[in-house]
Amino acid sequence: MTGIIVAFPKLENAQKIQNLLIRSGFKVLSLATTGAQVMAATDGLTDGIVVCGYKFPDMMYDEIREDLPDSFDMMLVAGRASLQEAVGIDGVVCVEMPIKAGDVVETLAMMAEAAERRKKKRKSAPKVRSKEEQDIIAEAKAILIERNNMTEDEAHRYLQKTSMDTGASMVEAARIVMLSLSGSWL
Repeated sequence: MTGIIVAFPKLENAQKIQNLLIRSGFKVLSLATTGAQVMAATDGLTDGIVVCGYKFPDMMYDEIREDLPDSFDMMLVAGRASLQEAVGIDGVVCVEMPIKAGDVVETLAMMAEAAERRKKKRKSAPKVRSKEEQDIIAEAKAILIERNNMTEDEAHRYLQKTSMDTGASMVEAARIVMLSLSGSWL
């Protein structure tokens, strides 16, 4: 479930929103009354949603959005005039005050669902290896081909199997193979 940070300059407002969200089944990670507290709350998190007001003692909502990791979304709760400038900012969904509990919950549910889809997509995306890592794998395959008379496909499958059997990455498996066949440390 996507974690939520609730941030409003007045603690009472943050607590009211937090209570609404918790009653609706959302996971609220923390409350904040300043932009700095929001930034501190996002440390160590890979993704989430910030539900916040327009203006804080130390920064505006757009400064917070700019400093958030790209995998975070923001629900901006503000008056109509303030929301006009927020329209079209990537990753910001606007909810006009005065808020209706049902609107906040429905909007947040849609945002959380979209965040979960993005998270699954990121996890299922193939890992991009660096040139150095590709070279290590290629060298291990070459050694397997030369010393064990394997085809390239067989060498690749052997590295994959070694990786799965040992719980190591493909690159680590390639290093293991190179170490065991060459007798030298990398």
